[in-house]
Amino acid sequence: MPTQKQVRWSQLRVGLTVLIASIVFAVLVFLMTGTRGLFTPTLMLKAYFENAAGLRVGAPVRLEGVDIGNVSRIGVVPSHPLSPVEVTLKVANKYPLHKDSVAILSTAGVLGETFVDISNKTAKGPQAQTGDELKTEGQPAIQDVIRASSGTLQNVDVLVRRVDRIVSAIERGEGSIGKVIYDPELYNRLNTTLTQVQSLVAQISEGRGSIGKLINSDELYNKLDDSISKINKLVDQIDKGEGTVGKLLKDPSLYNNANQTIAKANKLMDDVNAGKGALGKFAADPEFAKKLDDITSNLKTISDRLAAGEGSAGLLLKDPSLYTNADQMLVEARNLVKAMRENPKKYLTIHVKMF
Repeated sequence: MPTQKQVRWSQLRVGLTVLIASIVFAVLVFLMTGTRGLFTPTLMLKAYFENAAGLRVGAPVRLEGVDIGNVSRIGVVPSHPLSPVEVTLKVANKYPLHKDSVAILSTAGVLGETFVDISNKTAKGPQAQTGDELKTEGQPAIQDVIRASSGTLQNVDVLVRRVDRIVSAIERGEGSIGKVIYDPELYNRLNTTLTQVQSLVAQISEGRGSIGKLINSDELYNKLDDSISKINKLVDQIDKGEGTVGKLLKDPSLYNNANQTIAKANKLMDDVNAGKGALGKFAADPEFAKKLDDITSNLKTISDRLAAGEGSAGLLLKDPSLYTNADQMLVEARNLVKAMRENPKKYLTIHVKMF
């Protein structure tokens, strides 16, 4: 049977073991949940937000995405009505924090936990000290994003419903696309067309028909090659100034003659504008124009009188008896000539009478 001393010693060892295990456990929990060393100096900073957005005590505090501390306290204070949520941040003093650094509530992914992210991108102030208040910026929560995108989701839902109706109509064979997909008559026509096309391609490959000869016959190529050779030869001749077209392009005398002709034409136009010569008088002399107009009027009057059958010339044109008499005289003259040819003695005998 153990003595009382042994029992006490056993109880003391158990107590010491429990105490040491509790201390080790507390240290491990502190090291696992914290981001600072055991003897690292810290800063206590404050930030005020409109809404905690699911932030909890112990949540990480990060500087540009790097863990530098934890949230030690979250509370609501009435002294900041616009930003009533007071968050106390416990961060390590070894990181470059400024008084004008900006604290933002962010989430790790879409459904991750909320944490405090500090940004130094625009910070240029002095080093932050314990008790300083950091600037804050709001960031839309996932609920706000979903609420803002509800209209877009409704539009997408309407679009999906319309697409579903269109697909259903196509499956029932309605509309042009439905008939194209489900109408057997169209398939038969397409199959017939493909068969005809295959036959046509086979004929062309065998060199039958105009297109077949065009593709398979060397004669066309030779003719085309000869034509191109002749065209090249013709172009060379023209470039050398041979032939009419070549002289037309290369002979400078043609340019000189054309230039002289244009100069003469310009001089002629100047003379006409100046009233020189017949054309000039015709263009510039009003008396000559009046005479020409009078002649034209007289000719029109004569033409009208002839058309009306007035005067000898009018009767010559309009009186049918003149045409009849002239025609009869021509007939009689033709008969007389005929009779003289048949019996010339009758008309050519000369009778001489002596007294």
